[in-house]
Amino acid sequence: MGTYQEILKKYWGYDDFRGIQRDIIESIGLGCDTLGLMPTGGGKSITFQVPAMALEGVCIVITPLIALMKDQVHHLRQLGILAAAIHSGMEREAILRVLDNCVLGNTKFLYVSPERLSTDIFITKLRHMRVCFITVDEAHCISQWGYDFRPSYLEIATIRTLLPNIPVLALTATATPQVIDDICEKLSLPTSTTQHPTSFRVFRMSFERKNLTYLVRNVGDKVHEMVHILSHTQGSTIVYVRSRKRSKELSEYLNEAGLHATFYHAGIEQTEKDQRQRDWQHDRIRIMVATNAFGMGIDKPDVRLVIHYDCPDSIEAYFQEAGRAGRDGQQAYAVMLYNNSDNAKLAKRIDDTFPPRDYIRQVYEHLAYYYQIATGDGYGVCREFNIDEFCQRFHHFPIRVNSALQILTRAGYIDYEESPDQQTRIRFLLERHELYRLNDSTPDEERVIIALLRNYGGLFADFGYVDEAYIAQQTALQPVVLHEVLKALAHKHIIEYIPRQHVPTIRYMQRREDSEHIQLLPAVYEQRLQQYRQRIHAMLEYLQCQDKCRSRQLLAYFGETHTKDCGQCDVCRNNTPDDKEQARQAIIKMVEDGQRHHVTELHKLPFSTETIDYMLAKLIQNEDLLQEDGYLFRR
Repeated sequence: MGTYQEILKKYWGYDDFRGIQRDIIESIGLGCDTLGLMPTGGGKSITFQVPAMALEGVCIVITPLIALMKDQVHHLRQLGILAAAIHSGMEREAILRVLDNCVLGNTKFLYVSPERLSTDIFITKLRHMRVCFITVDEAHCISQWGYDFRPSYLEIATIRTLLPNIPVLALTATATPQVIDDICEKLSLPTSTTQHPTSFRVFRMSFERKNLTYLVRNVGDKVHEMVHILSHTQGSTIVYVRSRKRSKELSEYLNEAGLHATFYHAGIEQTEKDQRQRDWQHDRIRIMVATNAFGMGIDKPDVRLVIHYDCPDSIEAYFQEAGRAGRDGQQAYAVMLYNNSDNAKLAKRIDDTFPPRDYIRQVYEHLAYYYQIATGDGYGVCREFNIDEFCQRFHHFPIRVNSALQILTRAGYIDYEESPDQQTRIRFLLERHELYRLNDSTPDEERVIIALLRNYGGLFADFGYVDEAYIAQQTALQPVVLHEVLKALAHKHIIEYIPRQHVPTIRYMQRREDSEHIQLLPAVYEQRLQQYRQRIHAMLEYLQCQDKCRSRQLLAYFGETHTKDCGQCDVCRNNTPDDKEQARQAIIKMVEDGQRHHVTELHKLPFSTETIDYMLAKLIQNEDLLQEDGYLFRR
């Protein structure tokens, strides 16, 4: 197949590897269990795609990001590389077809969501596959000490026992030293002893992002500061918020201010989300105001600015979201807007995320009433879950209910799936012979009907799962146009159309217990509560610290101690005497014309808000300036 470098040049067009890519590739190529620690934008995909092309067999890539899955499969196919994916929402026939191609050797990369690993169909087919190695993306999800622990990742250990001689490549961009140790332990073969707990070779690339400037702005009016920043910068931007409501409100406010923005959250219909994402990626919209539902798996290297309007609840989450800026290596900024009210908000998240035990038991009991499941019944029952309806009926708040359900999931009583990817479902309402008598169909409608008939069987008997992206490709229609065509066919009563959706589901993993018998072990509740408190405390320390470089603070959290000041964050700038003196002189010069100047005019000066505020307070204290009704003037 050629050397690694030849493969890199042939398929990806690069002349050479960068950072620790070659070390990781050579390690997994030698059959060694390998852990790669690389920052966002460090080129993780190259580290498993290149060696897989040099080896015989299929490379299994485990990732929780369905959007990333589909994106990478698409890019690989464009390069002429055989790739496929299986995830929740796919019908059994489609999954079988993909797995059979892997068994026959017709697939080089198989992307799998962790939830599929434990299914009988996957395990059965896996036994007959020739696998070169397993890649675990977002590997921090396997650690209970991590900020994004996902129980389904623990199934990877089962896969390792089925493929004991197959190496594993684990990749992550956010892992503390404790999480690194846990990843290696969880992914090691069960035969490892306490004397030799892991065979993993660990390669670390500094998480430092020299082109990314971290800034914390302590401001009273976040909206005003956000508009000010966006008005004085250019380039693609993400503004992160905590609530769906706020994403819409801020987007509308920015548009009224003449800034082109849209909003994104998990509750938006999938077709609309896809359209907004495309508009942003192709720079038809500059600003995306979004919850943390946006960004995972989004490949846009030229993001110039990430603003956090609301504070994340962990350094890990902030580092990952801020790291979506400047992936092209050019100068970019990550700005955190902060004020004293955030302290109370972050403290409240502890109570919301870990409600009292009695409250969790009450939610479990109300869930049984909601589904009318008697004590001793319910094992295996799976139902859709409308959290708003549930909260209204039993007088709960959604945030606390969501947290209680997640804790019950970790305890093994239920499986709460907040956003399963349910594919489009379609069935024909007319008989086959009636379709040929239609005389008022548009050309687009005829092409879609033909594509459905050619690619999917059984649609006359019952609903079938349909891949809209594939039908769009077959008909040469844009996805948004296809969606409208399908709606038109449904309006004409030719088909019944249930669009792709993300409807939460709850599955009972045990028979229903009496609520007083619900056991929440320390590993499920107390230990994780303590970890969460520590993460909140670390976030507050970062926000409030004014004497240590922002970049050094972040790197120290991830275990990097031999670092230098970045020289460009707000702390570094504020601790530079020359900078403060220059700001003082600039303020004095502004008011030397004898006119009154409003304090907002100071924000036009090329200094950080912290430096301006500091020097303004000093000048007023020393009576070098006077302030009256928001206006500044000399004596």
